Amino acid sequence: MSKPNLARRVAEAAEIALTARKYVTFIDVVTGLRWLHSRHVDTWRQGRVTTLAELAAVDEDRLLTTAQLLREWAVAKGLKPMETPYVAGTRDRKELRFTSGPAQEPFRVHWLSPDLGEARVRRLAEAQSKAPDLVAVASLDAWTCASCADTGPYLIMEDDRPHCLTCADLDHLVFLPSGNAALSRRAKQESGLSAVVVRFNRRRKVYQRVGVLVEEAALAAAEERCLADEEARLRRRERDRVRREEQDVEFQGRMAAEIARLFPGCPPERALEIAGHAAQRGSGRVGRTAAAKALDENAITLAVVASVRHLDTDYDRLLMAGVPRAEARDRIRQAIDDKLTEFRTPPR
Repeated sequence: MSKPNLARRVAEAAEIALTARKYVTFIDVVTGLRWLHSRHVDTWRQGRVTTLAELAAVDEDRLLTTAQLLREWAVAKGLKPMETPYVAGTRDRKELRFTSGPAQEPFRVHWLSPDLGEARVRRLAEAQSKAPDLVAVASLDAWTCASCADTGPYLIMEDDRPHCLTCADLDHLVFLPSGNAALSRRAKQESGLSAVVVRFNRRRKVYQRVGVLVEEAALAAAEERCLADEEARLRRRERDRVRREEQDVEFQGRMAAEIARLFPGCPPERALEIAGHAAQRGSGRVGRTAAAKALDENAITLAVVASVRHLDTDYDRLLMAGVPRAEARDRIRQAIDDKLTEFRTPPR
């Protein structure tokens, strides 16, 4: 890939992140370029690899060039640099390394929009400088403790090796499953020692939080606090639900308008249907990605293609008949192209 072409792709990925969050990081860019998946970043943050570059689809020189291009783009945009520490979610809180080279600073800079207020910048700096939670992994595969050669339901990384809770002096903690955000938050606040428990979701290819390990006394205290203000929290949750619904309706309307702009031949009701389906909260569909929220043309097109694939072709029938997914997609490619051409043609 030529440097000008890479610079353009870096700028596109950075613009999406900046639009979504008002700041952009090196990790935003490399995941936007699809050189790294979020699961790779999670593995790195858990301290399970020496450098992030080990998991990347490109070499270290390309990563350094990308960081330099990001800096040039950010300076030209007038963004403010904020160097941020990166430490692992391990007992020793070791410094995370991006590459094996000596210079790590280019990768640690977060570039902030000048539109961010002082209070938001201060909160962001405090959040970024705070040590991450200890992470315990509920492993799906067999593993062996590096200290006692035993195993267990959870492993903790220390010195780049897995350890059981007993050897990590965490076996006095109890597991609180996810599902009650207030209880989990308060249990962590009450607990002098805690660890977030994650499990790898093979279908979605991401690490997902499944609970937290906390002290038993802390869990009891948190339960008492939650019982005391349960009614107030129920009212607040209802207000939050209404606000989220209003936000979703507004976003889906903007997405439908962008579909209509890019595909003027698409009927208005179909554009609304595509936006409503793709942007459904919690669905994990393309409409919930940062690119779609920034109304990126490629993300919008992917949402339209997905709708056409399922509603205007034989794709679902082929899958039900046992045709392999890749072959089914090859068979319907021309039908999709024809429909997209129809949607891109303005009505007469």
